[in-house]
Amino acid sequence: MAQAQGVGKRYIKAFFKGFFVGVPITVTFLDRVACVARVEGASMQPCLNPGGRQASDVVLLNHWSIRNYDVQRGDIVSLVSLIKKLNMMG
Repeated sequence: MAQAQGVGKRYIKAFFKGFFVGVPITVTFLDRVACVARVEGASMQPCLNPGGRQASDVVLLNHWSIRNYDVQRGDIVSLVSLIKKLNMMG
């Protein structure tokens, strides 16, 4: 019985250790490097959501290129309003 409690404590300790390391790394990655977003509506047709489909397309937003000003002709750029971002934060 005591051995089972020791094993359970090790698993819980390993879980929290991984959680407190993994969550900050994931949040930093999604904020600084890239994130996944859905594109809905007709604003990006015909490149995204072609043919007036009701389904949304999923895209990978590359934050790294924007920070390095590595935007070229033909790239699709996504803008998020500052007000929307502040509302999401608090």
